[in-house]
Amino acid sequence: MDRMLYVAMSGAKETMLSQAITANNLANASTTGFRADMHQFRSMPVFGPGFPTRAYAMEEREQIDFSPGAMESTGRDLDLALRGPGFIAVQGVDGKEAYSRRGDLRIDANGLLSNGAGRPVLGNGGPIALPPEAKIEIGSDGTISIKPQGAHADALAVVDRIKLVNPPLADLRKGEDGLLRLQSGDLAPADASVEVVKGMLEGSNVSVVNALVEMIDLSRRFELQVKLMEASKDTDTSGSSILRQG
Repeated sequence: MDRMLYVAMSGAKETMLSQAITANNLANASTTGFRADMHQFRSMPVFGPGFPTRAYAMEEREQIDFSPGAMESTGRDLDLALRGPGFIAVQGVDGKEAYSRRGDLRIDANGLLSNGAGRPVLGNGGPIALPPEAKIEIGSDGTISIKPQGAHADALAVVDRIKLVNPPLADLRKGEDGLLRLQSGDLAPADASVEVVKGMLEGSNVSVVNALVEMIDLSRRFELQVKLMEASKDTDTSGSSILRQG
């Protein structure tokens, strides 16, 4: 009975992890530029002395769904969406460079340009800080131009350029903060081919319907595995009772 119990126990554990991933996807169904996490199971034999007569369920390394989200027109000058592949470089909580598709930008009281999650947007020399301006323009290549306060209407000055990157998707890993980084720890070089579209936002690529169906399926799978553990316990108890009677 230990084989049955071990398989059911390991399966229940991995199902709970999958439920957490799916729940996180659902929670970010309305988060701008969010990329859904994917997961899958496989059976792994337990190796040791003798033949591998035990097996356990193992969740594969998490993958990321890089399919594009729906585009929404906002008309706001600081809202950006990426045309095709690519990412915006931002500063993570750890102070290091990371990458995101989130383009709902804003300027704080100190003139620092950041996205809707509060992460500073990076330019040629680090976080982008803007002087007081009467107007701001962002080009398709990420170039930021401003009209200083009190200046002529045509007096635009280039202050910085948003760092846009396009590293191989297979090399990217998502951190607990939801930001993407290169698995090697290196920094992705700026890519001049990445374009931004002003006045647009890219939504999350999470399908709420699919995620809800998956949550129901995982819940039923967990209940089945718990029932298997209970059945293993009952069988073991019955076997012990028969041996005592003998």
